[in-house]
Amino acid sequence: MTEEHLTALLTAGEAKKDDKGWLGAADGRLFTFYVASGGAALTVGRVEAIRVDGKLLHARTNRGELYLVSLADVYAGAIEGATSTSRKAGFA
Repeated sequence: MTEEHLTALLTAGEAKKDDKGWLGAADGRLFTFYVASGGAALTVGRVEAIRVDGKLLHARTNRGELYLVSLADVYAGAIEGATSTSRKAGFA
């Protein structure tokens, strides 16, 4: 992923930087990053915040997991819609 690709993704997610340098999407939205290297693929989903450190992408999920991947190995990213607080009809 190029820096301009990442910048476009962050802009689309209206990302804001917190006091510790992490960038998180607005309104409780989450990122998903698609990574591939050496024929192996990895999907890093439900990412609440990221930080770029040189050529490394630090991705923190909403479960507290931390992934460190090479920015060059990330080939795509997605932004999930904001979580809805309303309940769906049906059994709980």
